[in-house]
Amino acid sequence: MSKQTVLVIDDERDIRELLTITLGRMELAVDAVGSVSEARAALGARRYDLCFTDMRLPDGSGQEIIELIAATHPDMPVAMITAYGNVDAAVNALKAGAFDFVSKPVDIQLLRRLVRTALRLSEERKAEAGANKPAPGADRLIGDSPVMAEVRTKIAKLARNQAPVYIAGESGVGKELVARLIHELGPRSAGAFVPVNCGAIPSELMESEFFGHRKGSFTGAHADKEGLFQAAQGGTLFLDEVAELPLHMQVKLLRAIQEKAVRPIGGRDEIPVDVRILSATHKNLAALVEQGLFRQDLFYRINVIELRVPPLRERRGDVPKLADFILRQLATEAGTTPNRLKPDALAALEAYQFPGNVRELENILERAMAMCEGESIEADDLMLPQRSTATPTPVTTPDLASPVVVPAAAPAPLPVGADGSLEDYISNIERDTIIKALEESRYNKTATAKKLGITFRALRYKLKKLGID
Repeated sequence: MSKQTVLVIDDERDIRELLTITLGRMELAVDAVGSVSEARAALGARRYDLCFTDMRLPDGSGQEIIELIAATHPDMPVAMITAYGNVDAAVNALKAGAFDFVSKPVDIQLLRRLVRTALRLSEERKAEAGANKPAPGADRLIGDSPVMAEVRTKIAKLARNQAPVYIAGESGVGKELVARLIHELGPRSAGAFVPVNCGAIPSELMESEFFGHRKGSFTGAHADKEGLFQAAQGGTLFLDEVAELPLHMQVKLLRAIQEKAVRPIGGRDEIPVDVRILSATHKNLAALVEQGLFRQDLFYRINVIELRVPPLRERRGDVPKLADFILRQLATEAGTTPNRLKPDALAALEAYQFPGNVRELENILERAMAMCEGESIEADDLMLPQRSTATPTPVTTPDLASPVVVPAAAPAPLPVGADGSLEDYISNIERDTIIKALEESRYNKTATAKKLGITFRALRYKLKKLGID
């Protein structure tokens, strides 16, 4: 079997020799050149599995090399060699199509991990091209609408490099699913996918959670603990609701991403980390930057490539297929036969605005399964909020990544729970009503179901869901 080949382009002889020796020890065949013209000749004479190029060359720039390879050898991963701390060059290289970047002085361990990841990607691209079939896994994004077809295409492209991706979209659209697919379809699929909700970690524990700590570094640190970056080593770290990070943590996160290294609390040395960063939020990060609530340098670092996930109202034609998929999933979990939507119920769903997107559709169908008689779901079983018949007026809110459609004459707002959650408020009403009916029926569940006007099966479901013994 012939060796895999690597082209190294750098005008510094020491760097060329270091990379040639290191890659040679990995059983790779290496060609090393020192200029753009020599690189063009090498690329024209031989096909390579991987390329490293410096940014500054005597007769041009590494950016030219990246653009040339993207145009003539799109299946070849190319990594940029940048000067220490030159983040702008690295970001520009990633936007131009570079697979990843490595900073001078070159860390040999990081270099080896990068090479292994890149070569896996090269092999996967060749296999995909030979099979001429779509990448597996994307079928979990349900829907045949043009906007979802575009999202699937972008996911397949983004999975092929290591550029940080910012996934924008309203709450409930499926941003974490998109992040998982980018991970699973890429060369890091064998590594861990580590999702973290940035808004769920107390501020005082953030540094320890992200970077780990050493035993005795603070009260309660009874043993060494690895952080999320170390847990995601060789894989992907997904920062969900990244807008919730406090400013002091944004500074530390930026350094970890730029230097590809972390220092645990109480540790003396930095630990190199090989992690791809994906992030998401339902908020408008650009607006938060303008307000001084999110660091501009971190924004540009995590937002190298942006992928917008459309809200459900922009793909109404996907609702029937989505609803069928969700009902089948719920039936499998409950061990029952899938319910069917009657035409009036389906029409009601297709006309609904879905401010909570796919997550709201799941909640609506789960509730309807419990409330319906038999196996057919009617429009009344959906219990959709009443909306005005006036023509909807599009408005842009500062907290969302895209315009939201609301009725011109909105109905009076319903009261909500103490934490602002309408769903919790409704659940509390249901719980109180069921408990009262149970008490009046002396805990006879058959009589309770009859008193409430629901089926025995629906009552059992409600008791389980609401945690009523």
